[in-house]
Amino acid sequence: MQLSPKLEISHKIITVSELNRHAKTVLENTIPLLWVNGEISNLRQYPSGHWYFSLKDTHAQVRCVMFRHKNQYIEWQPQEGGQVEVLALVTLYETRGDFQLNVETMRRAGLGALFEKFEQLKTRLEQDGLFDAARKKKIPTFPRQIGIITSPATAALHDVITTLRRRMPMLPIVIYSTPVQGKDVAKSIAASIATASRRRECDILILCRGGGSIEDLWAFNEELVAQAIAACTIPVISGIGHETDFTIADFVADIRAPTPTGAAELASPEMKELQQQLNRQYKMLQHTMLHHLENRMQRVDLLAHRLIHPGERINNQFAHLQHLRERLTGNWTYQIESKFWKIKVYEQRILSNRPDFTQLTEQQSRLTAQLQQTFSHYVDLLVSQLQHRQVKLTHLNPQSILDRGYSITYSLQDTVVRNVNQIHIGDKIQVKFARGQIDAAVIKIKKR
Repeated sequence: MQLSPKLEISHKIITVSELNRHAKTVLENTIPLLWVNGEISNLRQYPSGHWYFSLKDTHAQVRCVMFRHKNQYIEWQPQEGGQVEVLALVTLYETRGDFQLNVETMRRAGLGALFEKFEQLKTRLEQDGLFDAARKKKIPTFPRQIGIITSPATAALHDVITTLRRRMPMLPIVIYSTPVQGKDVAKSIAASIATASRRRECDILILCRGGGSIEDLWAFNEELVAQAIAACTIPVISGIGHETDFTIADFVADIRAPTPTGAAELASPEMKELQQQLNRQYKMLQHTMLHHLENRMQRVDLLAHRLIHPGERINNQFAHLQHLRERLTGNWTYQIESKFWKIKVYEQRILSNRPDFTQLTEQQSRLTAQLQQTFSHYVDLLVSQLQHRQVKLTHLNPQSILDRGYSITYSLQDTVVRNVNQIHIGDKIQVKFARGQIDAAVIKIKKR
């Protein structure tokens, strides 16, 4: 069923349960979570752990309920007539039709301004780099001395010292006494941090305090303390309040512990654990050394078994040398004999194939005489042939023909005239005789 925003009459009839259910839905979906300020009235705490009370001002009041799983995180006890601020969901208790607030969390009135101041300072310091992980110093694993900045009267100091004595009894402790609650506490805390940093007599500083309200812990939210922690040359561990408490000092410190006891545990090694580690390392080292010793002993036995007396080694080497000498001598004798018999074989072959130089000399003389005779005959033959050919050439020589009274006629083109048809009347010709030549002209041609 949906109600019209206009004031119209619905003719549908509904039950009271439906009406209350719808009213609850409208309230929860329309009004978001919101902070409400008022005075506590009629506070009742049931065995179930739930809180029931009214929140009122001078003109009105509203019923409130805070269930156990929500109020268990409130570290202070609300009182009748106390001024508070609650973060609540506006709703309706359907069974009785009561308008009420379901409270999510609660704080004392006026803490909203403190939270706002806390967030503003946190944002500004974060922008300035005081929370950067790069600037945080490493906590030494084995500190030589630990400093504690807190009030001597606090239970937190007792918890820290008890934890340090249990974990590392011989570790020296320096207490920088300072109040951790009250007026101008921040200045005292910052001064103690600066003193410890200047003396540099400790390797770690523990800044601790027990739990309390935000007002009780506010000194650790002051910028003066944050700047002192950032400027400290010694690593700082913060152990302030309970695990759910967060302060500006926690963000600036090099490491945050959930409690003072946790800070002591972070600052000191556990002696029993170190002893156990040393025992394990000792047993491991002992086992390793024994293993290596056994290996070395076995190797010594092996080398001792392989070890031979120097005199025996010399005799063995001498015998080996004698054996090599005999092999060398035998091989050398064999090579000499082999070469000797090869020489004998070659001598026999040479003797069997040696020529008769006297016979060869006589044969050479005969062949030389025959060669000389043959060559002389061949030369005479060549001379006779040359003379015969010379005679033939002489007969064929045109000059010889001219000497017998003949002549040779040439045309002006230097061609031999062999036929009268080659010339004509009036042509110039040359006539060559055995001695000289003449130029003539053709005046008559006579053909046979």
